[in-house]
Amino acid sequence: MPEFDFVVLGSGPAGQRAAVQAAKLGRRVAVVERRRDVGGVCINTGTIPSKTLREAVIDLSGLRQRVLYGASYRAKTEIRVEDLFVRTDSVMKREREVIRAQLLRNGVEVVEGEGRFAGPHEVEVDDGETLRRLSAPVVLVAVGTVPGIPSGIEVDHENVLTSDDVLAMGRLPRSMAIVGAGIIGVEYATMFSVLGIEVTLFDKRTELLDMVDRELVDALTYHARQSGMTVRLGEEVERLDTGGGRGVELVMKSGKRLATEMVMVSAGRQGATAGLALEKAGLAADARGRLTVNEHYQTAVPHIYAVGDVIGFPALASTSSEQGRLAACHAFGLPAITFPGLYPFGVYSIPELAWVGPTEVELTAKGVPYETGIARYSEIARGNILGDLTGMLKLIFHIETRRVLGVWCMGTQATELVHIGQAVMAHAGTLDYFVDSVFNYPTLAECYKVAALDGFNKLHDLSRVGARGGPKET
Repeated sequence: MPEFDFVVLGSGPAGQRAAVQAAKLGRRVAVVERRRDVGGVCINTGTIPSKTLREAVIDLSGLRQRVLYGASYRAKTEIRVEDLFVRTDSVMKREREVIRAQLLRNGVEVVEGEGRFAGPHEVEVDDGETLRRLSAPVVLVAVGTVPGIPSGIEVDHENVLTSDDVLAMGRLPRSMAIVGAGIIGVEYATMFSVLGIEVTLFDKRTELLDMVDRELVDALTYHARQSGMTVRLGEEVERLDTGGGRGVELVMKSGKRLATEMVMVSAGRQGATAGLALEKAGLAADARGRLTVNEHYQTAVPHIYAVGDVIGFPALASTSSEQGRLAACHAFGLPAITFPGLYPFGVYSIPELAWVGPTEVELTAKGVPYETGIARYSEIARGNILGDLTGMLKLIFHIETRRVLGVWCMGTQATELVHIGQAVMAHAGTLDYFVDSVFNYPTLAECYKVAALDGFNKLHDLSRVGARGGPKET
């Protein structure tokens, strides 16, 4: 008889949620975690510390107060790396305790050590001293990812860092180059720039954050440059020369060169599957270490599931957690539904971005007749109170049905604000809902009513022109 009903490799959001769901269905569950601390990349090097660091940067720099007290305002004149990490260490410790307590409360056994397959139903766990073999009819892979390093670049974890190394920084540099302008790269670039560090952001792509609405990207780029950041797109780094510890020289394929004190490499991530001995389970990862799954998160071996960042896009803590729940439900016969077309996304840059639904470019390509309504934080009392005059909220809606098709936000609490639109979209709501509803005053949520009214004004203008026989050529 198998020792467990369900063995989970990884204790990040995906593995944790899957384990708890299975335990609540009365199954015997074990979670294998290679770190001494539970929580995976999310808690220990990724989502939680980076977002906590962002809040520390905003608070210590006095960014939100500068609108009210002047551009020279600082909450702390000299910010040290220790000041930033006091907050991250505290939050990470608390989150680990919460996760471990939740697993314990649900009867999930946490097995510490490096896990790898010993067969289709067996997992070996090596803690450095002993080797334990676990067996189960169902196994779930939720091992997450590790930083990807482009060819020609060597990381020394001191002058040349990965995003996982940020929490171990011994100092704040005066200048920094960030190689890779994906979500992680943009987030850290804007954070360090707000601290007064001279940041240069490189990417071989010619567009920044190509999945984001262009109006928001343009605004983000403008504010980043206002804070002193330099953005160099269409530039590929060929190599890094560390110069004997006196800084780093970046050499581009175009022949350009840049000297900087520190470099952070943020060029994508690889599935952390290299040490899993996948071949013993009848599996194989792709060139980026990822596993392929079907709509139920089953791999090529049906009783082995995979969820989270290790399966690729969207690779968010929120979606990974939901995938874990859905996989456990499917494995043990519990019906479950979700709204995959309405997953919210967030970029925790400064200012932060959030959205749900398609971009204007995508709707145009599909031939969908749409219009937009926009509210700006400078028009909202709460925006003035918070000292954020740059934020905005955009509603995209169908011209004929007025159904809300997308919500795009930029600014303070954008990642919170987007969920109001997500809920309305889930019920096929229209602009009318926001016009007819009353929102607390003063709140950022008022942006929805202002944006909806702006949209109605545009529809009104269209109806007036249409009533006169259509627009005239000029």
